Amino acid sequence: MAEVGEVLMSVLSTIRVPRPGDRVHKDECALSFASPESEGGLYVCMNSFLGFGSQYVDRHHARTGQRAYLHITRTRKIQEDDNNSGSGDPPKKKPTRLAIGIEGGFDVEQDQYEEDVKVVIFPDRQEVTSEDLTTMPDVVRERVSLSMAGLMSADSVSHALQVQQWDGEVRQESRHAADLKQLDNGVKIPPSGWRCEVCDLQENLWMNLTDGKVLCGRRYFDGSGGNNHALLHFQQTGHPLAVKLGTITPDGADVYSYDEDDMVLDPKLPEHLAHFGIDMMTMEKTERTMTELEIAVNQRVGEWEVIQESGTTLRPLSGPGLTGMKNLGNSCYLNSVMQVLFTIHDFQSKYVSNMDKIFDEAPRDPTQDFKTQVAKLGYGLLSGEYSKPAPDPGDESGTSEPRGDQVGIAPRMFKALVGRGHPEFSTNRQQDAQEFLLHFINMVERNCRSGPNPSEAFRFLVEERIVCQQSQKAKYTQRVDYILQLPVPMDQATNTEELQEAERRREEADSSAGPAPTVRAQIPFTACMAALSEPEILSDFWSSAVQGKTTATKTTRFASFPDHLVIQIKKFTFGLDWVPKKLDVSIDVPDTLDLSALRGTGQQPGEELLPEVAPPPLMTPDVEVKAPVLDDSTVSQLCEMGFPLEACRKAVYYTGNTGIDAAMNWVMGHMDDPDFSAPLVLPGCTSAPGTTPTESLSEEHLATIVSMGFSRDQASKALRATSNVLERAVDWIFSHLDDLESMEVSEGGRSAGESEGSREPPPGPRVRDGPGKYELFAFISHMGTSTMCGHYVCHIKKDQQWVIFNDQKVCASEKPPKDLGYLYFYRRMAD
Repeated sequence: MAEVGEVLMSVLSTIRVPRPGDRVHKDECALSFASPESEGGLYVCMNSFLGFGSQYVDRHHARTGQRAYLHITRTRKIQEDDNNSGSGDPPKKKPTRLAIGIEGGFDVEQDQYEEDVKVVIFPDRQEVTSEDLTTMPDVVRERVSLSMAGLMSADSVSHALQVQQWDGEVRQESRHAADLKQLDNGVKIPPSGWRCEVCDLQENLWMNLTDGKVLCGRRYFDGSGGNNHALLHFQQTGHPLAVKLGTITPDGADVYSYDEDDMVLDPKLPEHLAHFGIDMMTMEKTERTMTELEIAVNQRVGEWEVIQESGTTLRPLSGPGLTGMKNLGNSCYLNSVMQVLFTIHDFQSKYVSNMDKIFDEAPRDPTQDFKTQVAKLGYGLLSGEYSKPAPDPGDESGTSEPRGDQVGIAPRMFKALVGRGHPEFSTNRQQDAQEFLLHFINMVERNCRSGPNPSEAFRFLVEERIVCQQSQKAKYTQRVDYILQLPVPMDQATNTEELQEAERRREEADSSAGPAPTVRAQIPFTACMAALSEPEILSDFWSSAVQGKTTATKTTRFASFPDHLVIQIKKFTFGLDWVPKKLDVSIDVPDTLDLSALRGTGQQPGEELLPEVAPPPLMTPDVEVKAPVLDDSTVSQLCEMGFPLEACRKAVYYTGNTGIDAAMNWVMGHMDDPDFSAPLVLPGCTSAPGTTPTESLSEEHLATIVSMGFSRDQASKALRATSNVLERAVDWIFSHLDDLESMEVSEGGRSAGESEGSREPPPGPRVRDGPGKYELFAFISHMGTSTMCGHYVCHIKKDQQWVIFNDQKVCASEKPPKDLGYLYFYRRMAD
């Protein structure tokens, strides 16, 4: 032991005590998904506080020279059956609160473990326990004991991410509550027997707190609920607050603010209810609260059973490429996207095949390196090392039937890294899988400026042909895209009569009979493709040929066909009241696809092109130019719907401050414009508000972006559009590649005008091209009323067998619901 003490004394200067703010990785290996529960445990470097599994700790020691590691192993305690069989403990409670990680919410399972901790000195792996330290010199005992205690008491990075609390029931006090005007109209509300004053509905009733009107609530997406009479009353009167009858108890009630469009708190609720004769202290709950309804929706929707193949005994699968992923709290969108991406050869080759090289070249903190964490995730999914059945806590012998759940992998480091700095993906809220796919492709683009770029598998060129109907001259433009967005023409449903009959039954049905059975619109895939390919009428097109506004047609075609084609079904739209909603449709998506007829042909023989002449300024030179004042309230309303600020400013400007409806129509009609999010340059301004003049741009930032392969002009444009903030400029430049490719670029990052005598055309974006024939190999499905709630699963075809990946459950699919998908992934068919 004296010899070990001498070794500890020699490395004492490298042993640190964690301080507040230090990142301690004691639950997960930086290069694999090994943990203290894994075979061999986890070794935490007592200097950098990085964790490593037994297969990577020697690599870290050899590379850094660090010798002292805290070795943590955990063994799961044997627990009684969760269902209270033979024990005195109650069964697990169902969620009663729309929350994660707090009392009453969805449970973040906390397993109980027995823990063993000791210090290991490399390279000879000499072990030192806490008891051994008592016999060592005071300086050694004190320093090592403090480091051990500090590491064990510190909150690990992964644990903080896992148990991050999210409460969907936190409500803000309504700004109308304190000074709410209540009419002295003599209205008194009885304690029961309520009916909607318009349609006689007896459930989902809301009482307006201004005038005491009792009216029915909104109609839900499945046809149940009310008939929107409470909402219509607000639109007619402007009376903002309503309370849901049947939810009033001495503890409170559901109060909704139509003006603030959210559930709110009313601190004066007892007083407001008493005005209409309601004694809050004597009321009893007879209706489900909105939270209870939302929890029910998150556990039951018509499509949930179909998409998850509930009611069918599915055969669990395991092995390489069949690894489940733990849900870290609404992370199913990430799980589904990454499962699909790592079935594509380009991603496997870039990250998994080169894993050792990536790990060797990783920075000192590999937890913050994009390539390292993507390679770690890819290997975890493909290797099969973590594709093992999850242990059943109540099964000591291990003889129970497999449940489909796996140990799987928990992508905490990956999620934290790709979400860092993003206002949505850094949270525990549910997200849009399509938006995350584009976000991840953007990150891949940013980190693959040299070497193979796997996102090229999705990249394709779109050709847009605009024909002036007055001169018959044409204009051709090309832009880069990664996803084909397919419209859903609801008027093409093949079961119109059935839908009308279902609507009639819903309107006539007695409210006590419950919601009518769901009838889903059947939309032919061919109708969706026809809607995509048909010419679009541009009624306000400025033609350079006639020097004025006229009508034009715009036709969209493929200028190239990618190796892998992603199709998004545009199920999410806005209702007449601009409330986002999901179209409940079934589309007969085919297993094979031939898009050859949609290839663009470019300029036709004898076809004349529109002259390259810029449109005239909005105001004539003899008139004093003044920047118009934009209606900030309309801009704010559009921004709250999730649209980019600059797009909202354009919408208000180009519709002349005429209100939210006109601006919203402009937004919906220009969402596909290449410059949709580009800054608005107002008349009389040399640059858009919030941009930076060229002369004040940081030369250091310019040099950084130019070193990534962009021209100085492109770098300047990105910095001007993002207030000279480097990180935002890099994000902006990768999300505007289609715009930037039109700027002349030559080798060396210089503009064509700067290159010496170069008159070669600038290189375009690198795209792969080939036949437009594809076969379906994966699809991602969404369950729920919007992308901001619900659940995602994916189905992937492996060896001619469809497999369902539902977080940690990986099973052979019996009835893949190909008609209910949201994102479809096709690969090019071999000739």
